[in-house]
Amino acid sequence: MISSFQFQLSIKGGPDLANHKSALKRAKQNEVKRIRNKSYKTKVKKAVKEVRTAMADNSSDQANKSFAKAVSVIQKTASKGVIHRNQASRKISRLAQKMNQLAVPQG
Repeated sequence: MISSFQFQLSIKGGPDLANHKSALKRAKQNEVKRIRNKSYKTKVKKAVKEVRTAMADNSSDQANKSFAKAVSVIQKTASKGVIHRNQASRKISRLAQKMNQLAVPQG
């Protein structure tokens, strides 16, 4: 996890931020959750970027595989409460629209 020394350095305001035992505990929990949520959000961004780069390369097989992976990552992130379910739905919907545009030949 995170040591108390790292915790004191990472919180704005230093160790004097919280005055009560419960407030210190809450501050530690919030810091751990912030770091965890950051990693989930990064996973979502990477998955979406992978789909977009595959679409830009006109690689439909790779785009389909990365789209399925991205949908899974986005839904897991929403189920954990890191992002709102409506935001997850919107991201998936927009990716699906782009996928459908890739599947239909322009002309």
